[in-house]
Amino acid sequence: MIMPLLLTLLPIAVILCMLIIWKKPADISGIVGWLILSVIAVVSFKTSPEVIARSTVAGFIKSFPVSLIVATSLLQMAFMEKTGALKRVIIFMKTISSDNKAVQIMMLSIGFGTLMVAVGATPVSILPPILIAMGYTTYVSIALPAIGYDSLCTYALLGAPIVAFSDIANDFISKNNLGPELTLAQIGSIFFMFLPVVSTMIGFCMLWIVGKWEAIKQGWLPCLITGCVIGVVSFFTNKFENFVTLTGVLCGLAVILAMVIYLKANGKKVIDRSKLTKEEIDYEKKFPLWKAFIPWVILIVIILGLNIPKNVFDFLYKDMTMPIIGLSANAKDVIKTRVLWNAYTWILVSTILSMIFIRPKASQVKETLKAWGKRAPRPVFSAAIFFAIGEVMNMTGFNIAEQAYTVKSMVQVLANASSSAFQGAYGLVVGFIGLFGGFITGSEASTIAMFAKYTMTTAKELNLGITGLVVVTAALAFGGGLASVISPAKLQNAAASIDKLGEENKVIRVAFVFSLILTTVTSIFALILLNIIK
Repeated sequence: MIMPLLLTLLPIAVILCMLIIWKKPADISGIVGWLILSVIAVVSFKTSPEVIARSTVAGFIKSFPVSLIVATSLLQMAFMEKTGALKRVIIFMKTISSDNKAVQIMMLSIGFGTLMVAVGATPVSILPPILIAMGYTTYVSIALPAIGYDSLCTYALLGAPIVAFSDIANDFISKNNLGPELTLAQIGSIFFMFLPVVSTMIGFCMLWIVGKWEAIKQGWLPCLITGCVIGVVSFFTNKFENFVTLTGVLCGLAVILAMVIYLKANGKKVIDRSKLTKEEIDYEKKFPLWKAFIPWVILIVIILGLNIPKNVFDFLYKDMTMPIIGLSANAKDVIKTRVLWNAYTWILVSTILSMIFIRPKASQVKETLKAWGKRAPRPVFSAAIFFAIGEVMNMTGFNIAEQAYTVKSMVQVLANASSSAFQGAYGLVVGFIGLFGGFITGSEASTIAMFAKYTMTTAKELNLGITGLVVVTAALAFGGGLASVISPAKLQNAAASIDKLGEENKVIRVAFVFSLILTTVTSIFALILLNIIK
């Protein structure tokens, strides 16, 4: 029992060492981890090279809702940058709520940050220059964008993580004969319960980063309002199948609206242009705000149009799944691509359609493609490789000819060890497993891809039932999302956007403490939920 467990943990340990000790990027660490995993699978888990090859390809395809969104969103951001649209957005953001820093933080880092990450943009690239322009320190400008949207990471990229979880969970339920498949609304009705608690805690963490107890004293009310708004909106969005993936979009918009109402109620200005330079005022006149926002406006309109009408959602999400059959080692596996529903298709479409209004020069299009070609490949591959690792770990020991596991898979080995070691306390530790996974992979969706089947298998071993299975995996997912604030890749991205590479190391030291506190709260909450549902 000990040797299979140690061999299972070895690839993960190597990836962790490469990231922390040898400071290698996520894509290189992922490749090395996959190679070691493959060798161990063949030698010690009696897995054929064909199973590994099929599982790797299947993992890459299953990553499309994340990896291709990364690719298309980076293309859109490069287009907005090279055409000057992003500069105009930054100028506008600089004018927001200059009289109330707490409201400004809630509106930008949680409201706008959540909205942007929900439609595929990257707050760690967009917000640091805006915060610097507003007068925040380098330290604050790197830290806030990395933590602000963390509570809603599950609904990032138009719900890519929760959709990935839904597919993995239903596949697991079907293969283990645990009952009927879960709908997105059933899953969301459990996931959403974590949001108001984690969102409020994140708000207080951000206030502490900006001004410690004094900032908390001045901003506690906007912080509580933000948490309540997210709780109320997510309660309703997760009641309806076609609204679940819109949770991030609608929560972000609701927080912004709530902060505007709060400012108006207190007689404060929402927009203050007095902080703008002459150059920025001239640029305002040159580049209309509506034109700057048009790629995101088109995207949001399309996404709402595809999801709000229930019949359209059902057709694209449930009927037009465009499945790939016969690729996985297990003949029963079906990979649902949902090309016409997934956000990556519509991010690309919205970028192309926005050209009608922005009218880019040929040189700007060329610069866009050049920048995209430089920025996209490695993040896209990083997202995909961890999906492949998770798929290979799950299929180790599987025999194609017999269509059965001849030895326990790595996932089963981990699950058996966890159920024996933690038993009733598993709810307390699963959030930290997610934090660990998020730190390694750099994303919640990749954490789900790597560890969701292990978590669900452990839940099955502990007889937690379907609801308990979703609760512990939700805790895993939120832990993965909270890892954003300590993810080297994301913090480096934030630092690079303001030409301050190296400064992210100062953030990690403090952010690590916050991540532990937030994950502890998440884990305690998960344990409480598990005891309630018994």
